Amino acid sequence: MPSAHLQLPLSRRGFLMASAGAGAALGLAPHPAQAAAGPRPFGRHGSPAARLTPTTLYVDPRGRGDFTTVQAAVNATSGSGWTLVLAPGTYRETVSVDLTRTGMTWLGAGDGPRDVVIVHDNAAGTPKPDGSGTYGTTGSATTTVRADGFTARRITFANDWLRADHPEITGTQAVAIKVMGDRSAFHHCRFLGHQDTLYADTNALTVFARQYFSHCYAEGDVDFVFGRATAVFEHCHFRTLTRTDLASAPYGFVFAPSTAGVNPRGYLVSRGRVTSEAPDAYYKLARPWVPSSDRTAGPMLTVRETWLGPGIDAVAPYADMSDAYPWQNQRFAEYRNSGPGAEITVAENRPQLTAEQAESATRAAYLGDWEPWKEDC
Repeated sequence: MPSAHLQLPLSRRGFLMASAGAGAALGLAPHPAQAAAGPRPFGRHGSPAARLTPTTLYVDPRGRGDFTTVQAAVNATSGSGWTLVLAPGTYRETVSVDLTRTGMTWLGAGDGPRDVVIVHDNAAGTPKPDGSGTYGTTGSATTTVRADGFTARRITFANDWLRADHPEITGTQAVAIKVMGDRSAFHHCRFLGHQDTLYADTNALTVFARQYFSHCYAEGDVDFVFGRATAVFEHCHFRTLTRTDLASAPYGFVFAPSTAGVNPRGYLVSRGRVTSEAPDAYYKLARPWVPSSDRTAGPMLTVRETWLGPGIDAVAPYADMSDAYPWQNQRFAEYRNSGPGAEITVAENRPQLTAEQAESATRAAYLGDWEPWKEDC
């Protein structure tokens, strides 16, 4: 997404160690998670000595698994159907799952997603070590998943790059995870960053990749959930961060879909909540992204039965990313939302679905014959 060219005066240590809020959700404790110190770092998921299946691999940064890094475990797989069990700990690395490794599952072996953290700190403007240029938005991702059929449970995906640490860099997009595969599911996961945190995308303009996020948490400031996937966010919590570098609103935008114009389904947010650390009305709910690579895009977002906190500007919850593509010409709609950020004060600024239209704005309609919610646990 376009760079904000802004500086956030918060040290990396402050970002990682602060209490509830901006960096707090990273959950990067100064000591290993308690579960990691016990004799069973993989919990009920077996161990290298008691492997649940021949295609299960165990990862532990303390050396009690098959591998100490997630990427090494991914590299050891081939074909479809592998499971990686990740012991509690912090994995500071970048990880990529290519197109050939389909049907892969990652299981966090802690009590929750805070116990297993995959984190790195590249931004779009970060120079590559080989001198070949900068990473760009896609290349900044801590985790990249191109393969179909990917599932993750109880894992935190984070990018802790901070603007204040790099005033020389203007490409401030810093992706925690980019997901492009069809049938990609995330259950009880967290996505942490600032700008462009969660990139829910596809492998090609002609591919309508379906993605499902259940009971997840995402935080950021600028366009922190974005891309062109057909994505359902169910029972998810979105939190907007404060910005002491800015004196006035808006601080940023929660969603920035770039749905292909021929795709009838974009982003669907259902039964979630949006909270904020920022002052009231300092965030927009969404703005449409029409990228230079696809000027025929028709960004689509439906938010239904979701609680919108006071951080959302209820009077004007949507904004333009470009004057050439006003949000009013895109496919934005709401249905039966609640909370102070959902109050309808200017009707033309808050397009609403009718009851009949809402019948087709469901997870089943968006995801078709794929029913990942039946696998949630």
